[in-house]
Amino acid sequence: MPFNEQWIAFNTILFKEIRRFTRIWIQTLLPPAITMALYFVIFGHLIGRQIGSMSGFSYSEFVAPGLIMMAVITNAYANVSSSFFSAKFQRSVDEILVSPTPNYIIVLGYVMGGVARGLTVGLIVTLLALTFTKLSVSHGFITFSVIFLTATLFSLAGFINSVYAKSFDDISIIPTFVLTPLTYLGGVFYSINLLPDFWQGVSLLNPILHMVNAFRYGILGVTDTSLTLAFASLLIGVAILFWLSLVVVEKAKGLRS
Repeated sequence: MPFNEQWIAFNTILFKEIRRFTRIWIQTLLPPAITMALYFVIFGHLIGRQIGSMSGFSYSEFVAPGLIMMAVITNAYANVSSSFFSAKFQRSVDEILVSPTPNYIIVLGYVMGGVARGLTVGLIVTLLALTFTKLSVSHGFITFSVIFLTATLFSLAGFINSVYAKSFDDISIIPTFVLTPLTYLGGVFYSINLLPDFWQGVSLLNPILHMVNAFRYGILGVTDTSLTLAFASLLIGVAILFWLSLVVVEKAKGLRS
């Protein structure tokens, strides 16, 4: 398949995904905006006044990067898992699989659609954060790199989940029992320096902690973890999940009856 045709195929899938979540923005963009606004009001403003400063910043400033990252993670994952599973459920994915479109184009198209939704929601939450607190980007390249790689990683995870899911209930298992606990324990609302030494060590096993702290460093210039470890985890994770995505599409596991 010539490169220009691959480019057309990629853009077709990507724009279809973007149109999908923008067309139903009341379901895809508005709920996370309302949820994050409530987080800022309750945790950042009301409770934050009682907590005071954290890591040299007001509590609202401290939690803002974590809330942005949480919104990106959940929405990037949800977009791909729900969209690709719907295509599989309706059997429309068969048309793509029997076409000459390379598997990596199929994966990239859906994943970049998830990244687009994740970054869009992240931008909305950022604008909301600016109404509650003052934020300025300390390290622009790190900020964008971390949020883009994180959205890519969880879009790939959502893709794999959708391939193996047997029902719509299956695509909610990972977000409910894995992503939500890891996110809340990932340093979004607190610094791990507040924890005893043992639990600090346990927390370092949580990959989302490193992502949140790397993004916080990009915004505020402070972090509780190693930036090198965060980027290494993201790059290795993206590489592994992209390879796994290609494998499951190649073997068509869960895609054909």
